[in-house]
Amino acid sequence: MALRKSAKTGLVGLAAAAVAATAFVAPARAASDEATAHKANVHKASANKHHHRATQRAMDAAVRSGTPGITAQARDPHGVWSSTSGVGDLESGAPRGKNDRFRVGSITKSFVATVLLQMEAEGRLDLDDTVERHLPGLVRGNGNDGRRITVRQLLNHTSGLFDYLADDEYSRTYLRGDGYLEHRYDTLPPEKHVAVALAHKPLFVPGAKHSYSNTNYILAGLIIERTGGRTYEAEVRDRIIKPLGLKATTNPGNGIHLPRPSSRGYSKLFASDPDRIDDITEMNGSQGWADGDIVSTTGDLNRFYNALLRGKLLPPEQLKAMKTTVTSPDSPDMAYGLGLTRLRTSCGTTLWGHGGGMVGWLSMAVSTEDGRHQLSYSYNADWGADSMQAIVDAEYCE
Repeated sequence: MALRKSAKTGLVGLAAAAVAATAFVAPARAASDEATAHKANVHKASANKHHHRATQRAMDAAVRSGTPGITAQARDPHGVWSSTSGVGDLESGAPRGKNDRFRVGSITKSFVATVLLQMEAEGRLDLDDTVERHLPGLVRGNGNDGRRITVRQLLNHTSGLFDYLADDEYSRTYLRGDGYLEHRYDTLPPEKHVAVALAHKPLFVPGAKHSYSNTNYILAGLIIERTGGRTYEAEVRDRIIKPLGLKATTNPGNGIHLPRPSSRGYSKLFASDPDRIDDITEMNGSQGWADGDIVSTTGDLNRFYNALLRGKLLPPEQLKAMKTTVTSPDSPDMAYGLGLTRLRTSCGTTLWGHGGGMVGWLSMAVSTEDGRHQLSYSYNADWGADSMQAIVDAEYCE
């Protein structure tokens, strides 16, 4: 799920051993090795901390600007750097945790696209299949026609389908103000999201241009289920989460709680009262589903994108298709592939990844194309998107 009020989030995730030659010298050598290793680790940690100092400054600046808290992890040839800034709980003042689990929002789309591309590699579907072939009769009405929309067009947001989150009644009921507070625990089947979108005429003829629509990935999730004969969540779990050992990554289903450890999530739900902040941590996971329901950590997101970009999850043909992009007139500095975004930093570095927004959360996961330098981070609030690019630029440019 990518929230309309946070559209900018779319830009907007070792071992060594020694054996002593004799029992006599072993204790002395062990002590010496231990001291040497300790010095090396301290030096490496210090160097790594220095290497990411600009990123820490950008995170701290975002907190000073009003974001409650941020958790981040970077992986590069210097090692793994994890850090936080600000608080995870405004009431208690507890800091954000380095291993916090959070709702990743539209970063979920990279997982969904990966599953469909795996299914294509297995010969179970084709990117140029029509939606009608897999979901007969579902996408009809008001000029919408699943016979004219392909799976590829769902994944790269060129279908022309209306974004159900942009429906004013849906937004008032499930995303804003008293409506959200009243309905946050409702279970919403994916078909409801589709019905909301189909109550609107298409934005354009399929394939004519790019326009980000969460409806596309609700349909993608339904195609996964029709093709695989089981739930979208089971396919993501068995194809990605388990093989990569993403132990902190889950699909919430219709559960309302975040797994521990986690921080609280906050939202400014009332436009008429911009200083009001509501704790919205608990919500029904089905309100996001395949367009944005996954819960994860910065470490797991980095591991996922590392595996994806290094070809560990997809054959070369499918990975090439995933990185074949279209551009939007609304975002000329960003190009969208199949569940994967290509963006460029202020210093010209090309990155791949995805951003995500949920009520109460903003997140970003990016990587260099070779998977050697990655950054993932999470805000426990759905405002402050303007500061997110600064963190990316600090990591890759300073």
